[in-house]
Amino acid sequence: MVFYTPFPAPADLSGDVVLGWTTRLGGGTHRLVPDGCVDVLWLDNGSVLVCGPETTAWTFALPSGTEAVGVRFRPGRAATALGLDVPEARDRRVLLEDVLGSRVQRHVAEQVGAVADARSRLRVLYGHVRGWLEDAAEADRVGETVAGLLGHDLATPVAELAREAGLSERQLHRRCTAVFGYGPATLRRILRLQRFLRLARRPGAPADLAYLACAAGYVDQPHLSRDCRAIAGVSPRQLLVGR
Repeated sequence: MVFYTPFPAPADLSGDVVLGWTTRLGGGTHRLVPDGCVDVLWLDNGSVLVCGPETTAWTFALPSGTEAVGVRFRPGRAATALGLDVPEARDRRVLLEDVLGSRVQRHVAEQVGAVADARSRLRVLYGHVRGWLEDAAEADRVGETVAGLLGHDLATPVAELAREAGLSERQLHRRCTAVFGYGPATLRRILRLQRFLRLARRPGAPADLAYLACAAGYVDQPHLSRDCRAIAGVSPRQLLVGR
């Protein structure tokens, strides 16, 4: 059993942060599916990690009862907030000290660990995020444009994304890779699978995969199945019933 609780981001952070979360893990192996985001998380063993953007699902196992809190940056925002080399962090989990230095790692670990409950730990972590954002450089407008267009319509062709950004497709790919960790086509595939998961997990959602596939923006159910196996490593039905 995993006791995972998401919380809406505070209003002043909502432009950069999707949500905060707390969790207590049960035993066994857990699967995380790419979502285009970067997380900063504190573990009760004193570690503070930056989880880079993923291109495929990854599995992990931690001792039963492990507690963690985390902040999830919106796609493209960690590059600015953390000064993160996003392509270098792609498909990797790195210590915060490798991104912001050992002093920052130590302060975050000590201050988050010094409070007694998960919600308080999350508030402390939010405080550090505010500090990082205050010192951050201006966000890349291209990343904001692409994320905004795909958030509105996942069917937007890459050529149209490039036109809206005022770039060639090659230039767009390079700028998106610097911001998201990969190009716009990969981001679109990941966001589309996440849309399928949101639709399928809503209370009262239909069990018809063909319907859900079309509602999520896939051409048909086989299209969903191919993308799901490529990104999540399992079939859509296995993904929905797994942990």
